[in-house]
Amino acid sequence: MKTLTQNFETKHNTAPFSQIQLADYKPAFEATIAKARAEIDSIVNNPDAPSFENTIEALDFSGEALDRLSSIFFNLNSAETCDEMQKIAQEVSPLLTEFSNDIALNEDLFKRVKAVYDQKDKLNLTTEQATLLDKKFKGFSRNGALLSEEDKLKLREIDTELAKLKLTYGENVLAETNNYQLHITNEADLKGLPDGSKEMAASLAKSKGLEGWVFTLDFPSYLPFVTYVDNRELRKEIAIAAGKKAFQNNEFDNKENVKRIVELRHKRANLLGYESHSHFVLEERMAQHPEKVKSFLNDLLEKAKPAAHKEFAELTAFARELDGIEQLEKWDGAYYSEKLKQKLFSLDDELLKPYFKLENVLNGAFTIAEKLFGIRFKEVFDIDTYHEDVQTFEVLDFQDEFVAVFYADFFPRKGKRNGAWMTSFKPQYIKNGVNERPHVSIVCNFTPPTETKPSLLTFNEVTTLFHEFGHALHGMLANTTYPSLSGTSVYWDFVELPSQVMENWCYEPEALALFAKHYLTVEVIPQQYVEKIKESASFLEGMATLRQLSFGLLDMAYHGKSQTIDNVKAFEKAAFEGTSLYPDVEENCMSTSFSHIFQGGYSSGYYSYKWAEVLDADAFAYFQEKGIFNHEVATKFKDNVLSKGGTELPMELYKKFRGQEPKVEALLKRAGLTS
Repeated sequence: MKTLTQNFETKHNTAPFSQIQLADYKPAFEATIAKARAEIDSIVNNPDAPSFENTIEALDFSGEALDRLSSIFFNLNSAETCDEMQKIAQEVSPLLTEFSNDIALNEDLFKRVKAVYDQKDKLNLTTEQATLLDKKFKGFSRNGALLSEEDKLKLREIDTELAKLKLTYGENVLAETNNYQLHITNEADLKGLPDGSKEMAASLAKSKGLEGWVFTLDFPSYLPFVTYVDNRELRKEIAIAAGKKAFQNNEFDNKENVKRIVELRHKRANLLGYESHSHFVLEERMAQHPEKVKSFLNDLLEKAKPAAHKEFAELTAFARELDGIEQLEKWDGAYYSEKLKQKLFSLDDELLKPYFKLENVLNGAFTIAEKLFGIRFKEVFDIDTYHEDVQTFEVLDFQDEFVAVFYADFFPRKGKRNGAWMTSFKPQYIKNGVNERPHVSIVCNFTPPTETKPSLLTFNEVTTLFHEFGHALHGMLANTTYPSLSGTSVYWDFVELPSQVMENWCYEPEALALFAKHYLTVEVIPQQYVEKIKESASFLEGMATLRQLSFGLLDMAYHGKSQTIDNVKAFEKAAFEGTSLYPDVEENCMSTSFSHIFQGGYSSGYYSYKWAEVLDADAFAYFQEKGIFNHEVATKFKDNVLSKGGTELPMELYKKFRGQEPKVEALLKRAGLTS
């Protein structure tokens, strides 16, 4: 336990993963919570009058050991979990919720915070200090400090139950993902599947002691199957399996969890004086109000719908002409889209993958960051990791000053949740004159190497790597005083700007020439392929936009007003009504595995992907205007966006970078949605 409750005697104070035993976690949580309580008590009992330094600043720096422990434990619970770890998570979550509520509902602490807040105009604070004071005050007022004792108790009960429900929801999705496999013994059933995917499936079967090929719901296994396999019935089988995760009336069913989470979120919002969960959440977002979000989504929907319906009609006609398919189903989408893409652009992932060896793509991201932001990445082997797949890098500036630790964890495995994300094991902040540098990680589920080939990425995986790397840059280049305002601690509808803007370099010939090299011949990707990548960038963009908007509208339907949901499937179907292209699949329900909004932090925030696309399209238009490696523009982006975290209102930071507010036209033009 001692390992987890003190400063680590390791290089750059990195987490000593290999020394941690599962049995250490719970006692360590108990000890660090006690330590954090003592720190809070010392603020409350300070005999001096409340000041910014002894109350607001002290509060932000309190609980450091607990925060580090929590980041280690919960990051591993996503990337390297097991039954015992999930059991510990269920045990410690209520302790953390109780502690969090004890702070939020501590009247004496709030009195001190309010005393400072009430004299804020006389304190001559910096912009960052003023932002922190506002955030701390709202942290209390928005979390029950003004409630009666009876209502405070209700809030505690709601928060404790919500914490457990969210954990259970995620565990159910992971269990359902792990419990399914499609075992194929007849090679004829795999007609159309690329050799690399076939080899990966054979390797998986072998690891399970089976003959033939095994496919799972992990994306690197699932996606090639539904994209390439000619056998429509098998595509249907695996697609339906993916769509009914936690919607099977078994022990892992999430329907009741969805209903209860939504109900409790609304109860919580109402208790705090808000009309709905969305009203509560959006008060602290760029969008500010549910009506503005709905208007934003519906405005884009109106612009995308004609293109989406036209594209769907073209795709249907193509499938009919090719295979006599009269009605496109969900398991046909990826398959016929890929076939049509090949026909129109003579381009497919199998043609491109040899040019996107994972190591080269990662080095390409590093080189682009070096050109833009003056940092370099050096792989090191003396920093502890939680799995042998994880790579570690020191990030240095051009003066060889230490900037950050960067972890990269790229391949799927049992105990790792699906998807891709960036996270942090230690934030950046300045304390006692020392600029504490961050430890940042990206976690993905990419196509793994096989016995005969290295990891070769699809173009979609390439953009995913750049996306998460953009988040990582936001964390690594942070340069703020206070931990709660550092790095990605920004409004949720601003946090996707750095990630989404980085994806743009994947389409630029000048950038691709740095890393898109054939893994055998080292030949740079041919110019005609680059042109086709650019041409195909907006291929079926109307349909893709409609899909993304449907998720945002579903999120707002759940959280935009207080309501009772009788039937999750019926509710979801009604929410999707204006965005549906494919016929509904009765056995499927997205809500029961929509982890972003029911387990992660995106409730009332899924719209932010599209919101940030407007920002990123406008921002990259500025780079294109001046040159994609223009030093002046890159420095403005680094100084006003990447390094500033949440120290100022996002729109103010954006205007300092861009000189103006973002315009939606840049996105519509890039997506080919302008007439």
